[in-house]
Amino acid sequence: MIRCLVLDDEPLALDILEDYIKKVPFLILVKTTTSAFEGLSLVQSGTIDLVFLDVQMPELTGIQFLKIIKGKCEVILTTAYSQYALDGYDLDVVDYLLKPIAFDRFYKAAQKVLQNKGINQTSIAELPAVQQNNHDFIFVKTEHKIQKIYLDDILYIEGLKDYISIFTKTERIITLQNMKKMEDSLPSKSFVRVHKSYIISLGKIESIERSRIFISDKTIPIGDTYRDYFFRLIENKI
Repeated sequence: MIRCLVLDDEPLALDILEDYIKKVPFLILVKTTTSAFEGLSLVQSGTIDLVFLDVQMPELTGIQFLKIIKGKCEVILTTAYSQYALDGYDLDVVDYLLKPIAFDRFYKAAQKVLQNKGINQTSIAELPAVQQNNHDFIFVKTEHKIQKIYLDDILYIEGLKDYISIFTKTERIITLQNMKKMEDSLPSKSFVRVHKSYIISLGKIESIERSRIFISDKTIPIGDTYRDYFFRLIENKI
């Protein structure tokens, strides 16, 4: 799945793109917002794979936004400008969509993101989560050895300053690795980041109460940045 952010100062444009994203099976909407600064926070947190970005916004222009994020995710520009008006910029973007945006043109741009990632629509839509990861286990380097961990044994992962702790059914495993790298190594249909310091196994959730997740004897907070995406996942499974 490709996690999407829509950033535009026009509510109607947000509604149209939200509707388009819901029609495409390999896209999942994380957030729509009119705030460029909220969008920056989401991109910098590592929860976004693709931004549909308006060129003209009051807080930051789309061009300024691109310069700040420095390639942290894919970008498709949405604009009322013609192609020629953008040719003067050195823009590292997948595509640009000229408003008003037709769905077939939107879909074509989204497919370019798949091609950039070297995968196809069928592989995302049909392969189960473990197959996307190619294994049902991961290897992590601990202090004295390289340890094999079965994904089904993982309850949750906690990130600390210079290392992470992987909590399984029977033990706590400490490894020198950052949260982003660990998140990328796990199948997105089974594991989700819910806080800057926590990744959880969806299948191990016992209950959810307000902004807290209960797994085994652990209470895990849901961060504001991750809240909308997490609850969308949960709603899809009800």
